[in-house]
Amino acid sequence: MLIKTVFAGFGGQGVMSMGLSLAQAAMEEGKFVTYLPSYGAEVRGGTANCTVAISDEEIASPVASSPEFVVAMNQPSLIRFQNQIQSGGVLFINSSLVEIEVSRGDIDVIKVPANKIAEEIESPRSANMVMLGAFVKKSGVVSIPTLIEGIKSTLKSKTNLIAINKKALMAGYDLL
Repeated sequence: MLIKTVFAGFGGQGVMSMGLSLAQAAMEEGKFVTYLPSYGAEVRGGTANCTVAISDEEIASPVASSPEFVVAMNQPSLIRFQNQIQSGGVLFINSSLVEIEVSRGDIDVIKVPANKIAEEIESPRSANMVMLGAFVKKSGVVSIPTLIEGIKSTLKSKTNLIAINKKALMAGYDLL
């Protein structure tokens, strides 16, 4: 098993923390993991994406030229990555920010109103965790309890954010 996922969005949307939390959870489950971040020229507001590869064997290359999963948190990310996902793959779209339709018919498209849900739980900055919850529910790549532990590890110095991130994660998980 080798699963490659690209998380993409604007800098400041928490794209890197989504990937890092997933990578941490996979490591805690004893899997081999690579995490490859990529930042645009500016950080906040610029483009940002990361690739997470998870396997039960050593990983030869962290690059995902045709990932199984793509999570697009905004419209520019959808435009950039929709044609890279492999046939039969799954594309997650933040439908709160993406207004265009996907032009491919050979992939599954899951629309998650991540920003809307985050606002409903009174935590507008946790749209990334809403999306991550939906992603984990659909992909099954890690268990939700392990992912919660991964988030705790990622946010170790920010303990005040753990409860709201867990709430957002579960809101996305329960959506699907």
